[in-house]
Amino acid sequence: MSITSKAFGVTANGENVTAYTITNKQGAYITLLDFGAILQTVCVPDKNGVLTDVALGLDTVEKYEGDSNGFGATIGRVANRIAGGTFELNGVRYQLNKNENGITSLHSGPNGYHKRVWQTSFEGDNKVVFSICSPDGDQGYPGKFEISVSYTFTDDNEIIIDYDGISDADTPVNMTNHSYWNLNGHNNGFIYDHELQIHADSFFPVDEKSIQVGYTSYVEGTVFDFRLPKAIGADIDANVLQLRQTGGFDHLWLLNGEGYREAAYAKGNISGITLKVFSDQYGIQFYAGNFISGPDGKDGVHYEPRSGFALETQMCSEALNQDVFPSIILKAGEKYHTRTAFVLGV
Repeated sequence: MSITSKAFGVTANGENVTAYTITNKQGAYITLLDFGAILQTVCVPDKNGVLTDVALGLDTVEKYEGDSNGFGATIGRVANRIAGGTFELNGVRYQLNKNENGITSLHSGPNGYHKRVWQTSFEGDNKVVFSICSPDGDQGYPGKFEISVSYTFTDDNEIIIDYDGISDADTPVNMTNHSYWNLNGHNNGFIYDHELQIHADSFFPVDEKSIQVGYTSYVEGTVFDFRLPKAIGADIDANVLQLRQTGGFDHLWLLNGEGYREAAYAKGNISGITLKVFSDQYGIQFYAGNFISGPDGKDGVHYEPRSGFALETQMCSEALNQDVFPSIILKAGEKYHTRTAFVLGV
């Protein structure tokens, strides 16, 4: 195992950005950026042993600064959508930036953690730790929140992501990673023929603003049933209100079981590369990349809608406004910790 680094560019504010690459004994590697604690590259062998980059990403700081897709991004303080960009906590109402059509706060607004340069440290020869301090009032949230996000890459092609934090006041926290996957290769077209399995008996319906409504629905007998592997494209354009509202799959599934367990499985139909997602989180947001847009990605590849999919482990952000969901409030002085792993294989 080894960690190497190289200059990646300079932000508009004049901050230097560094890329860190962790390589394992197979020659597989991941590349991380201290800008946004971003997972930029995931290069693993396919069924023929050919190293294949399966993560959508960008090749300059300028592109990441303007990116609205969140390629590989660490999302915080709160992932997903908050209705009206507002919530009440301890008798005080907080107003956040409404960055999605002036209606909702998405991924904590335009000043998300994925648009900042993080501090970097290392543990051993296969773990990079990114840290940031989010002051009281940052993004509109209460409390000074100190957070670290670590990436560990193993010889078994596991990417283990640990989130650890503490706040000096009660505050909402719901972190996630927003990587987009194309297991046939980031430059290999659409993801319709990928197999996907989600270990969930129910999902969260959304309203016309993509806000989770106050109940879950069983997946059985619906297009949302991924309990057995099926092609992502099989039902993605079905004439179903829930899909019409979101342009395709962009919903939170309520994961079966508790604790750290397998949440989802996917397989590239051409490469044979598989992805298993493990997490201790409550749910997983499957986003089929319906609205991918923007500048060309790595290697000059133009990413089209549905050329990558995201599997974002998380809690339900609408718990802030609907108490039927488990709370996402981190109490003052309590430690925040959650783990997600992306395990690549063939």
